[in-house]
Amino acid sequence: MIESKIKQNIPLAPLTTFKIGGPAKFFVEVKTKDELIRALDWAKKNKEPFVILAGGSNVLINDKGVDGLAIKICHKDIVVRAERIECGAGANLIKAVRLAMSNSLTGIEWAIGIPGTVGGAVRGNAGAYGHCIQEFAETAEIFNIKKKKFVQFSNKDCQFAYKESMFRQSNDLLIWQIILKLRKGNVDDINELIDKYLKHREQTQPKLPSAGCAFKNATLANLRECNANLANEAEEAGVVKGGKVGAGWLIEKAGLKGKHIGGAKVSLEHANFIVNTGKATAEDVAMLISFIKQQIRTKLGVQLQEEIQYFGF
Repeated sequence: MIESKIKQNIPLAPLTTFKIGGPAKFFVEVKTKDELIRALDWAKKNKEPFVILAGGSNVLINDKGVDGLAIKICHKDIVVRAERIECGAGANLIKAVRLAMSNSLTGIEWAIGIPGTVGGAVRGNAGAYGHCIQEFAETAEIFNIKKKKFVQFSNKDCQFAYKESMFRQSNDLLIWQIILKLRKGNVDDINELIDKYLKHREQTQPKLPSAGCAFKNATLANLRECNANLANEAEEAGVVKGGKVGAGWLIEKAGLKGKHIGGAKVSLEHANFIVNTGKATAEDVAMLISFIKQQIRTKLGVQLQEEIQYFGF
């Protein structure tokens, strides 16, 4: 029975990469389809709202915690079948990269060092170094809450966009499993790429707890509409990549590197990371995010969009 697995007042901060946030009123880990269905049925029966928690990256949890039932997806199975990897939504993304490498499969080396789960990566269309998960997600098994059944989605069905998918737009569709289509490669070349990306992350990203990039990068087209001179400067500075200008560059341009509110600070290593210096609260982070957006809007005429998801606000 799912009731025996549901716990009360469980701290959520340790389950996030930010290490911030209060407890869940109710909390349950689900490993099977049946457990997921029963947990959702329990929430409906008891008139409790629910939130889905996977790897805990890219999320900010309210200091007061989360009302209702927090469901942590713990379907972590990873199976290699020829050039495909079947990943549970709760499977660790870095582990998937390592398993691909050990089977001489190439394509997702760029994801090494990105915290979180494969399901979370698909939901937010995670990407780095000119690649994104959209390129490799062949199919996904989805639970449709309204219809109360599991369905198969093609890559096209997922409606991927920059840092987006339809799963971020609809709370009725939950990712359960993903099949990544890779290709055979040379293990030495794969190792070399992984080492290259790990070294770059080591040199450019903070060690303190964070939720990853706080803001989405701006498109050059949008930047040109808002501030043509700044767009030209970005091109001259060589910071335009894939038609986008890094939010970190904009934040640094506005003189906000190192800015802090309480225990939340704009990282000195990478300005698009807000770090927890030790005792940051969710309120500190939310206020700093708001301040950054206001300053960028006032000084540069650009409206930044958060990549971070808010829970319990």
